[in-house]
Amino acid sequence: MKIIAIGRNYAEHAKELNNPVPTTPVIFMKPDTALLKDNKPFYHPDFSQDIHHEIEIVLKISKEGKYVSEKFAASYFEEIALGVDFTARDIQSKHKEKGLPWELAKAFDHSAPVSNFLPKAKFADIYNLNFKLDLNGETRQQGNTQNLLFSFERIIAFVSQYTTLKKGDLIFTGTPEGVGKVQVGDRLEGFLEGEKLLDFYVK
Repeated sequence: MKIIAIGRNYAEHAKELNNPVPTTPVIFMKPDTALLKDNKPFYHPDFSQDIHHEIEIVLKISKEGKYVSEKFAASYFEEIALGVDFTARDIQSKHKEKGLPWELAKAFDHSAPVSNFLPKAKFADIYNLNFKLDLNGETRQQGNTQNLLFSFERIIAFVSQYTTLKKGDLIFTGTPEGVGKVQVGDRLEGFLEGEKLLDFYVK
């Protein structure tokens, strides 16, 4: 299982980090050791002083695909979840300045908490999904999938031109604006269409 993540897929998030709004999907990957399930606590690593939360819709790939056509891409995922792409922003900033890869900032252990998955058929319109992240009871990020720069189908088609998608792979589809720092003791709660799917602590 691999975790594929899409950067800067909401325009306002790109702008808040002073990044250009992309014209093609920005891709990075996390290893399977980044996965954190069952609302287990996230242990703040000691190598960063600036870990940021990034709430995202996550797709679970349901069958193998290579060179998937965008018009057929919807059949490659049946379930969605909420995830947090934890990012060591201080490390990422240093690497961006030098034109280096982001992996140390993105791919560390347990940097990808994921909720339980729900059938996409449960939702009337997957391009009008409201989701949000609360930090210690205060809403910090709110997004709606109608604001995606690149649709789920476009992402699947794009990624599959380069990397074969396999059943069980996860795709983090990008975060809305409002990312910010987490600290030991914080409680993170994630909601999809009003249903709480994530609820865990930083330790």
